[in-house]
Amino acid sequence: MLIKVINPNTTRSMTATIGDCARAVVGPGTVVEAVSPSMGPVSIESHVDEALSVPGILAEIATGEAAGADGYVIACFGDPGVDAARELASGPVIGIAEAAMHAASVLGRGFSVVTTLGRTIGRAQDLANHYGFGRHCLGIHACELPVLELETDPDARKIVTEACRLAVETDRSDAVVLGCAGMADLCRDISAEIGVPVIDGVAAGTLFVQSLVTLGLRTGKRGEFAAPPAKLYTGLLANFSRPHSAGQPLPHNGR
Repeated sequence: MLIKVINPNTTRSMTATIGDCARAVVGPGTVVEAVSPSMGPVSIESHVDEALSVPGILAEIATGEAAGADGYVIACFGDPGVDAARELASGPVIGIAEAAMHAASVLGRGFSVVTTLGRTIGRAQDLANHYGFGRHCLGIHACELPVLELETDPDARKIVTEACRLAVETDRSDAVVLGCAGMADLCRDISAEIGVPVIDGVAAGTLFVQSLVTLGLRTGKRGEFAAPPAKLYTGLLANFSRPHSAGQPLPHNGR
């Protein structure tokens, strides 16, 4: 089984960490390929960043389809491009926010989310409501640590841990969801420190995809997530055109 984990930002050191966290949980016979797109933002901290990350994600889906990938994880907590990726991919596609919230919802009465910047709280709340976890999500908290500083700030682990501790105390929650793929390697230590389950969506999403593929399940293609119709695109998006017939995969991204 080949699972492709796509870090929608272009910071390859973060992609390497994400890949390590995904590989640590898969079973024998499952191969994880962790990639960054060849184009896009170095970090995703705004709606503009999310929007501009999607073409790179879709190009990676096309490359994965050509390579025979069995399923995909979109490793950004905003779950950018997940619906579009589901139209293009033959196997299941899971966003890490959706996966982490699913996992947290069965571990107690309610969970808290700890994310990076305060400006992303609204997006996280929208996703919780969209996925049907609004009543489970008891609070969303920002540690005000920019994404790239998760790798460079020597106090990052302490800052995130204390934000998780405060979230649990404030919300009286039973679990914490880490709201950034760049936090993926922190969950075990934080859980041991604060005494509640801490969920990393990268690991949860990877195992979710592995389970769906094992069960022979994939996205239904009869309606909304059918392959998109043939269409020409112009300008910077010209290479994404599907001029011949509906359902053709996107062009290779040149990797």
